[in-house]
This record gives sequence, structure tokens and C-alpha cells, in this order.
Amino acid sequence: MLLIPAIDLKDGRCVRLRQGDMNDETVFSDDPVEVALGWVERGARRLHLVDLNGAVAGKPRNEPVIKAILDAVGPRVPVQLGGGIRDLDTIERYLDDGISYVIIGTAAVKNPGFLHDACGAFPGQIIVGLDAKDGKVATDGWSKLTGHDVLDLAKKFEGYGVEAIVYTDIGRDGMLSGVNIEATVRLAREVSVAVIASGGFTGMQDVERLCEVEAEGVSGAILGRALYEGTIDFEAAQRRADELNGPG
Repeated sequence: MLLIPAIDLKDGRCVRLRQGDMNDETVFSDDPVEVALGWVERGARRLHLVDLNGAVAGKPRNEPVIKAILDAVGPRVPVQLGGGIRDLDTIERYLDDGISYVIIGTAAVKNPGFLHDACGAFPGQIIVGLDAKDGKVATDGWSKLTGHDVLDLAKKFEGYGVEAIVYTDIGRDGMLSGVNIEATVRLAREVSVAVIASGGFTGMQDVERLCEVEAEGVSGAILGRALYEGTIDFEAAQRRADELNGPG
């Protein structure tokens, strides 16, 4: 079970939002590079970056700090990035900068042809992000709830050749209310690609519950507010996951 610290970027700073609300932020650091290095030093095997301004604007907004993070940690651990990625040129630029995996969310739902083209152009490096509430997919930084069923879209996108699916329960994200294990497992059972859980991570009990369902196809989890508010210790969490299921 791979535990992945999240670094959410807004106006060049490391923040966390509650349920994706850009006006409900907590600033955890003015130096995201230092934050990234700290997670690597604590044993993180992958980092998860989100350009929050980019997700709303539909174009990259935090590239300078993303490049600085890659310069600092890129050679040591893979980095996955989402937020504001809407065209192949942006993907190519980020991959050239050293990003290992690009996460496509809103654009995948609104323009499936773009996701299909991206998977063909950059095989093994495209992850789709499905953000959902009550089984329906949300877009545009979670500001719009669509009528698309998350399971239907996941199966469709699997056929395009995505490397993995990041599944976020937006009703729980940033709320420290526990991972929606049931919905995550339900999705993982419907597809053969790896599913990465996101949203609501609270503490060690979530690590243990996720490890119990790893065999269902849940390969990892993204940790955000729980890490920054200290409700879970990253090193202890990854060590526990390794004890239960072996290194992720």
C-alpha cells in the first residue's frame, strides 16, 4: 500500500481546502519545496501535487513552484500532478520538467477525446482523476456536479489505457471524516487498473482498512489534511502498511 503525501498549491503556497472550497483554505507553509523535501526525508515513495489555481483557471498557475519542487526531489521520487491540465502541450511540458504522472480530471469528463489522445501519446503516464459525490462525478475544482456515473466513466477510461484512477470522495475531502472504503472498493472491483483512494483520510485506522482491501485493487492512498494537522504520522503509517501488506 503506497501512501502518498499531498501538496496542494495555491498562490505558490502549500494549503489545504475543505471540500474543494477555494475560499476555505488553511495555509500550512509558504515554502512548498521545503514541505516536499520533508516528506521525502520521512520516506515518501511518491508525491501528489495539485495546482489548485490551475484547476479553477483551466490552465497552469503554479508552474514555477512545481518546477522548484521537481528540481529538489524529482530525481529521488516520482511525482504526480493534477490541476489545470487541458491540452497535450501542457502534458508534454510537465513530463519534460520531470513529472512522472499527469492527472487529468475535469478535461477527461468534458473532453474524453483529449484523455484518449493523451493516453496514446504518453502511455503509462496518464492517471485519470474521478471526483465524485454520491456516485456522481464533479468537475471544475468540484464546483459542478455532473450527471455522469463514476463507475461508467471509470470503465470507459480504463479502455483508453489510463495508468490508474485517483478516486476522491469530495464529500469527505479535507473533513477528516474517514475514507469512503465502500465506494472505493466498489470502483476498484469494476476496473482492472489500480485505484488510488483520496479524501477523508483520518488516521491509522484508515491505513489498516485500506490494507484489508488492497487485494481488491486499491493500490494506494493520498494523504492530506491528516498529515498536516498531525492526526497521523506519515512514517508510522507507511511502516504499518508495509507490515500488513509489504512495500507498496
